Amino acid sequence: MLDFLTAPFVEGPGIAPGEVLVRLVLAMAFGGIVAWVYRRTRSAVDISPTFPPTLVLLAILIAMVTQVIGDNVARAFSLVGALSIVRFRTVVRDTQDTAFVIFAVVVGMAVGAQDPAIPLVGIAVVSVAAFLMRPKQASAPGAAEGRYRLEVRVTSGQDLNGPLAAALDAHLIDRRLISIGTARQGMSLNVLYAVRVRAGTSAENLVRALNRVEGVQGVDLAIQDALEPSL
Repeated sequence: MLDFLTAPFVEGPGIAPGEVLVRLVLAMAFGGIVAWVYRRTRSAVDISPTFPPTLVLLAILIAMVTQVIGDNVARAFSLVGALSIVRFRTVVRDTQDTAFVIFAVVVGMAVGAQDPAIPLVGIAVVSVAAFLMRPKQASAPGAAEGRYRLEVRVTSGQDLNGPLAAALDAHLIDRRLISIGTARQGMSLNVLYAVRVRAGTSAENLVRALNRVEGVQGVDLAIQDALEPSL
């Protein structure tokens, strides 16, 4: 009488739970390596805080999907149809980020298909290529002097002289407010500064510190052009 409930599970791939766990843990480990390579080959200013964890989760999920599908063509088409209704609004900012997304997908698929040799060799080759071809940081005049244009998006109720100012003063020699504007129908403020970074710190440390301040929604740090008036 209850066969219709148990039949879908009995007719599955029949993978032991322990084997499923091993594959998913392996996918998490390989996904972590992919995320580590991404962090090491990209500038900290260009890295979204949620992107590296997404690469790890993507590798695990693709490994799960591969095990669910197995050799069942009908299940593969059903899964494609189910996922086609999902809408993603976030646009990948850089083409190299797209390559890392594909990297995580392939790694997860290989682990799910019980072929760990492919991610082992692939990670080694792709990592070497990523390190060799990562963009070099050009030393612009503004960067050499520590001069940047800093745009911070904060909630409309944020006190600009509170924790935000403390984080700025800890990493800057001085700062000059250029403009303040509203965004998102008045729910946020875009605050633009001309700043100079202290010699003992770096632009990456400044961005990380600001992202940890409560109420900060986004940080955009750009090298101040040599033709612009300095502080």
